[in-house]
Amino acid sequence: MTESNLLASFSDYAEAQRLVDRMSDDGFPVESVRIVGEGVRTVEQVTGRMTRGRAAAAGAASGAWFGVLIGLLFGLFTAGAAWVWMLLISLLIGAFWGGVFGFVAHWSTRGRRDFSSVMTLQAQRYEVHVDRAQAAQAARYVL
Repeated sequence: MTESNLLASFSDYAEAQRLVDRMSDDGFPVESVRIVGEGVRTVEQVTGRMTRGRAAAAGAASGAWFGVLIGLLFGLFTAGAAWVWMLLISLLIGAFWGGVFGFVAHWSTRGRRDFSSVMTLQAQRYEVHVDRAQAAQAARYVL
């Protein structure tokens, strides 16, 4: 890894991205630039209550998509209008089994996790580093 210098530090990723974008727009060789997240943590945003019904519905929806994919693959080997029936039957079977597995998976937790959430990574600050060979040229972007 090439030795680098700290060019700037930001509390928001979008600010670091704007700096690098401005450098790129100006023709700076951005291949020598890195955005480094410091103090990384996970943030879990709770999106709602998870019931057995919602778990079954979510499972049915994902199972339906999987069923459509399988139906399309099997449909390659059918002729005429039969591929539509193949697609429909695969969708229904996928939705049924997806719903069953979604229900059972949630039921098996016995109420230990009755919510849905989305987990993301965030950093406390974002540092823009540049290779030492380009540091003097890059300094003009943070004045």
